[in-house]
Amino acid sequence: MTSIPQHYLLVDDNPTVRRLAQAAFELLQPQGTLTCVSNETEALELLECGFALPDVILLDVTMPGMSGFRMLERLRDHPELSLIPIVMLGTSHAVRNASPTYSLYASSCLMKSSAFEAFTARVEMVLGYWQAIRVAYTGEGNSNTRPFHQR
Repeated sequence: MTSIPQHYLLVDDNPTVRRLAQAAFELLQPQGTLTCVSNETEALELLECGFALPDVILLDVTMPGMSGFRMLERLRDHPELSLIPIVMLGTSHAVRNASPTYSLYASSCLMKSSAFEAFTARVEMVLGYWQAIRVAYTGEGNSNTRPFHQR
């Protein structure tokens, strides 16, 4: 059995994106957990106050208040959170201007879609990618895998 990341944190101010993500994750990974928050303050409170750390963070690039880039920078500066893989989510314009994403060590960047089928296909791609990373890291069939952030 392969080790698929089980816990994701989505940080996005758009309620439609959060609903699409919840539906897509329920369809594609019903055994997993997707925790959704609407802003960086909620996310940082969860991450810093004993909340179970996610295997992957999905982070909106353009949010009111602290931008996704600034939050990415804060996460990378935090000793306990810096190793969690972060997928930046953005519109086509934000993805085209993604150079800060990689200079701040985001794991990847993904373009959002408002169409359920396209959004689901992109979520499936993210899940497949992280499954492959976990298999490479832990070895396929290893039932004693540890979360990526506990290296």
